[in-house]
Amino acid sequence: MNKLLSLLIALASAAGIVTSAQAQDAKAGEKKAAMCIGCHGIPGYQASFPEIHKVPMISGQGAKYIVAALTGYKKGERKHPTMRAIAASLSDQDMADLAAFYESNVGGDAGVASVAAREPSAEVAALLTKGNCVSCHGEGLNKPIDPSYPKLAGQHADYLFVALKAYKTDNSATVGRGNAIMGGMAKPFTNAELKLLAKHIESLPGDLRTVAQPRFR
Repeated sequence: MNKLLSLLIALASAAGIVTSAQAQDAKAGEKKAAMCIGCHGIPGYQASFPEIHKVPMISGQGAKYIVAALTGYKKGERKHPTMRAIAASLSDQDMADLAAFYESNVGGDAGVASVAAREPSAEVAALLTKGNCVSCHGEGLNKPIDPSYPKLAGQHADYLFVALKAYKTDNSATVGRGNAIMGGMAKPFTNAELKLLAKHIESLPGDLRTVAQPRFR
């Protein structure tokens, strides 16, 4: 029995080491990012599906959120044909490595930009209260209360608008995001209100960046 217990402890420790290595192997993630930089490594790059919008900034985003998002695309909970095809090709280790790389890949201006946050209008303040955004995404919408939630501050408004609308979309084979919490938050808002929220969030100082890649690998 003691030998069995020792073996189980050893296996648990080994599993913990593997998990830790996955979460920290940013160097391996940098080598695997070739499939990502064609969109996420070009400042101002725009996607055309499901409508024209800037691709999201992911450098400086939390690693656990990136893994959660990629897992969602792989499982089809986030519907996006291109991202699903990419995520389907990734192992858990690949996702962890890429996430670690992008969390640390903040360029030369790491940290929150030294700009004062713009005060929301009364209308936007009411919308933020209605959505209770700070309760999950934290102070300044840049300090999520759980690492699997995204940082939002400074993200492109047109991308945020598309993403928020996706939580309102049901019964589509190619568009939509299956998250009960976000669905419950987004559905009571009109698209015009979501656009106002997105524009305000874009104006907030945050950690997110598009770090231009010196070359394609």
